[in-house]
Amino acid sequence: MKKRQLGTQGPMVSALGLGCMAMSEFYGPSDDTVSKTVILSALEQGVTMLDTADQYGSGHNEELIGKMLKEWSGEVFVATKFGIVRKPGEYARTICGRPEYVREACEASLKRLDRETIDLYYAHRIDETVPIEDTVGAMAGLVQEGKVRYIGLSEPAAATLRRAHAVHPVAAVQSEYSLWTRDVEAEMLPAMRELGVALVPYSPLGRGALTGKLDTRSIAREGDFRPFLPRFSESNLEANMARTRVLLDLAHARGITPAQASLAWLLSRGEDIVPIPGTRRLEYLKENLGALDIALSPEEIAALNQAFAPGVIAGERYTPEGMAGLNK
Repeated sequence: MKKRQLGTQGPMVSALGLGCMAMSEFYGPSDDTVSKTVILSALEQGVTMLDTADQYGSGHNEELIGKMLKEWSGEVFVATKFGIVRKPGEYARTICGRPEYVREACEASLKRLDRETIDLYYAHRIDETVPIEDTVGAMAGLVQEGKVRYIGLSEPAAATLRRAHAVHPVAAVQSEYSLWTRDVEAEMLPAMRELGVALVPYSPLGRGALTGKLDTRSIAREGDFRPFLPRFSESNLEANMARTRVLLDLAHARGITPAQASLAWLLSRGEDIVPIPGTRRLEYLKENLGALDIALSPEEIAALNQAFAPGVIAGERYTPEGMAGLNK
């Protein structure tokens, strides 16, 4: 397994991690037994970073990982998050970064994960009602106590990252980044590289849009939140999917899959980028890991850059509720 460093002051982790969110929520029904098999297979193939959050399935995802890790004695690096507060089964949320809540959430995550230390602890969204210095100060206290090894932020603005990093080194920023979503390239990525912070892209396959397998039927199942997202609305989806033709043609010409081409493009953006594609199927796990052995040519990268220029995908990434705390 190829490795990449998680920030200039962070550890070496697998060049691809595994996003575990869909094993508990948002993408239709899942099966814990199958999910554990996928996680264990990923670890056996050298994936070391597992990504979860306290709100995925209202704690179910952390508990799933905690139980599975009892069967694993090898290397693992667990990242989880706090800060999004929802009632079970509801999408509406509030954002909380109060210092007392940071500690409360950490203790609850440690219990569900059944671990003494969280390897990487993210503020899942930025609470605009609390100075970021206070939130990160509480996270730094957890590091000093040995309950957290490294801290991260999810979807901050560049100015917020600078303020946070001045309080305590930030190892990683998690933001949505793919051919489908390139917002971080303008301000965030330059700021991260100046500070020596790694980027952990989530939804690196555009929530399935970059796999060549997505259509309206595939997302029209109970529990799948994509039909409610503006980019997947009836008015936007057809135009957005038409943009993937260049990707599909390129992948066909290379004898690789669209997902592999998409991940190879993302990995080519820098050694400080560690994508975390999620999957609940062994065949897709194998497919994703195959991207690590693919190098796109400068011409292929240029073609993809042009076809998926920043801003060409129609629609916001989330509903208004989901946009709360992004780029703040």
